[in-house]
Amino acid sequence: MSGPPSSKVATSGLLLKGRPGVGFLRVSRSRLPIPERIERMGSSMKNRKLVWMFSAVMVLVLVGCGKKEEEAPTESATPTANTPAPTPIDQSTVGSVTGKISFDGAKPKQQRIMMDQDPVCVQKHSGTVFAEDGGVNDNGTLPNAFVYVKSGAEKYTFAPPSDPVVLDQNGCMYKPHVLGIMTGQTLKIISSDATTHNIHPMPKDNREWNMSQAPGAAPIEQKFARPEIMVPVKCNQHPWMRAWVGVTSNPFFAVSAADGTFTISGLPPGTYTIEAWTATFGTQDQTVTVGPKESKTADFKFKAT
Repeated sequence: MSGPPSSKVATSGLLLKGRPGVGFLRVSRSRLPIPERIERMGSSMKNRKLVWMFSAVMVLVLVGCGKKEEEAPTESATPTANTPAPTPIDQSTVGSVTGKISFDGAKPKQQRIMMDQDPVCVQKHSGTVFAEDGGVNDNGTLPNAFVYVKSGAEKYTFAPPSDPVVLDQNGCMYKPHVLGIMTGQTLKIISSDATTHNIHPMPKDNREWNMSQAPGAAPIEQKFARPEIMVPVKCNQHPWMRAWVGVTSNPFFAVSAADGTFTISGLPPGTYTIEAWTATFGTQDQTVTVGPKESKTADFKFKAT
């Protein structure tokens, strides 16, 4: 006995035979022309590629956002547990070195400073203002020379003073023009001007920094980690402003006064190299031996370079 007759189903031009116990299989096929179907398939592949590319970019962005932004490198000048203890010095034996810085030759002409770009600066001065670098007194002496123990104190260890060294901005000029500070000691910058300043030390051996200070702003406090002679300091707001900072590892330094004199005190007995630095006329050094409670003299005379 033969089975049921085969049935035919038209499905968009495709005929499929049914089998006993199995329903008819209906297959749907697109009626689009072949070229258009190929074009749609290509477009679909392109879309999938774009989706994958977008997903990959988002993963990278999320990973990047999960990382903390790297901070600018800083260095600490704060004493730690590994810092050697200060060397005891018998204060009953210490001596000193005194001297005078002078200039040999015709007095150089100083550069005039024009402050017209900032009326606040102009109002602080009643007359002409000159640059302090290269200044020579009428009696031939030199102010603003940095005098320090260049060598001979290496066997001693000194703790930085707790009191800060103050650098003021007054009349759009740094006061003092030349100063000394120990490594690890605080440099405290204040402003006496009703205008914004920008303090910008430019060291070679220490970290460079650059900070603005608006009128009435809190003092800026920074430290130097390593000895350096000298660190120039400028103001990006007022290009004529300039200061010099001598950073030493010992407290044996001085800046020549308005009359050209200086005194380095508290020196333990020993032989030292004393150097005198000037911003314009170069440097000189002398070897000086200081006995117990002894005061020695070291005068320096500079010429135009």
